[in-house]
Amino acid sequence: QVQLVESGGGLVQPGSSLRLSCVASGFSLADYAIGWFRQAPGKEREGVSCDAVSDGRKYYADSVKGRFTISRDNTKNTAYLQMDNVKPEDTAVYSCATVYFRGWQAIEAMAVLNYEGQGTQVIVSS
Repeated sequence: QVQLVESGGGLVQPGSSLRLSCVASGFSLADYAIGWFRQAPGKEREGVSCDAVSDGRKYYADSVKGRFTISRDNTKNTAYLQMDNVKPEDTAVYSCATVYFRGWQAIEAMAVLNYEGQGTQVIVSS
């Protein structure tokens, strides 16, 4: 069965850290660019980060640059999103997906290619 399953979300205080995991099954994560999206209540979904395969680069939304780090462990078929110094505005449902860029190489152009997980909730609150 082909799927992506996220975990690691929860309720955390501002300034703390959290690591989200995205485990792939039924296909090899190493063959795809992986991205993280988030959607906050009442807001549009936005791209957060991407670990591209084609150019080996990592992309981040300006709002998380310097605080979030994307990585992957191909031996575990798992991608991660390390979230440091989280803020209340990081509260959202975070999902991972195999992705591609529409038109140009930028996080704003990131779109789901074929697989996406159900998401994990992150709440940042004191």
